[in-house]
Amino acid sequence: MAMNRRDTFKLAGVAAVAATLPTMAGASEAKSTAKKATGKSIVVIGGGFGGLTIAKALRKKDASLEVTVIEKSNMFMACPFSNTLLGGLDGVNLDTFVGDYYQPAAKHGYSFVHATVTAIDRKAKTVTTTDGDFAYDILVLSPGIAYDYENQFPEWSQDKIREIAQACPAALMPGNEHVALKRQLDNMDDGNVIIVPPPSGKFRCPPAPYERTSMVANYIKNEGIKGKVIVLDTRPGKFAKAKAFKESWTEIFPDIIDYRGESTVTDVDVAKKTITYTDADGDSHTEAYEVCNLIPLNKCSPVITMAGIETNGAGFALMDGYSFKSKTDSNIYVVGDAVTHAIPPSGQTAIWAAHRAAGQIIAQLGGKVDDPKKGLPAKAANVCFSMVGGKPEEAIMVTHTFSADPSGVLKGKGNVPKPKDGNGKYRSKGTAKATREWFNGVMREMFT
Repeated sequence: MAMNRRDTFKLAGVAAVAATLPTMAGASEAKSTAKKATGKSIVVIGGGFGGLTIAKALRKKDASLEVTVIEKSNMFMACPFSNTLLGGLDGVNLDTFVGDYYQPAAKHGYSFVHATVTAIDRKAKTVTTTDGDFAYDILVLSPGIAYDYENQFPEWSQDKIREIAQACPAALMPGNEHVALKRQLDNMDDGNVIIVPPPSGKFRCPPAPYERTSMVANYIKNEGIKGKVIVLDTRPGKFAKAKAFKESWTEIFPDIIDYRGESTVTDVDVAKKTITYTDADGDSHTEAYEVCNLIPLNKCSPVITMAGIETNGAGFALMDGYSFKSKTDSNIYVVGDAVTHAIPPSGQTAIWAAHRAAGQIIAQLGGKVDDPKKGLPAKAANVCFSMVGGKPEEAIMVTHTFSADPSGVLKGKGNVPKPKDGNGKYRSKGTAKATREWFNGVMREMFT
């Protein structure tokens, strides 16, 4: 190559991100005095899609409610659509994904607290944070996920886990990981990019690793990099939107994407930049890489365990029937990734759940009962888009209908349609346009 990418690395939007950082003098910042709950005090832990949506929805339904959002990050960054940053799509930079928490708090009249939750006392109905104690009448938990390297790689030491987490950023939680992975791609010369989806269990946005495969392949193709995107997946080719993804991979990136199903990663050597895995026959292979994106098992945020409510084995909250109320505590609601409903963990699902939970909370505070089956089945309750091409921009989608399953939980049934402008294919330019419109719309809804 005529020019080394390490000499030409640029990451658009960093200055813009810095400009969005809120000052501690924000008018809507709350400082706890551990005052007694008023009967209308609602504390929301987590400022993601679910947390911000429910805070706004509650205030719109009843402006007399005292709503406080507690979030450990001082800046919002979206995960949905963020793979397009890695793909180098036109007009996409870090500023596309960030938001100032204080803006919607001030507009909609709720309080925002930048703090880390350290304890939850359900008996006293208080939340202890690094910024003081907060009393509640209703507690909403929307804390998201955590990574579970320990269960996936029990033989790895904590030092090795930290090393690999930094060298092979998962980038399934918003923030520095996305920046690190983007930097590695922009800084690479010829060579392979290896993507490792979570091996099993529930994980945030099931199509995300495969959309990322498409977007990284798009970057490699556009930059003229000599290399492949190798996917080491435990699944035998069966994953979210699999037919649609495979169709686009075959037709757009036939010489770039190398999907290897039934592959289980056993080791990573950061110094040598190699990854070792076993195939379906149990044979071991070692592959060199320039960039490695290892996404480990997901587990629920430890905030759920901190609340002392009943959970499943991975720490996700058990629900009270078809509602978003905790099975354990009628004054605790859970939305977002943390629920055990059989609905896909996505940004749109979190938004849908937040609106339903808000209605259930309003009913409870008013001494009424909100029918958790109301409006079910809900068609297209979740709509999830995935970009699969950049020049031209093309995307695929899946819609889910949510219903009250006889098993006692909400369940989603998915459909991957072929769009009218797709000429018989799963992908289309129109779906790509809808992808951008959906993302821009939900960002406007949360922040304006």
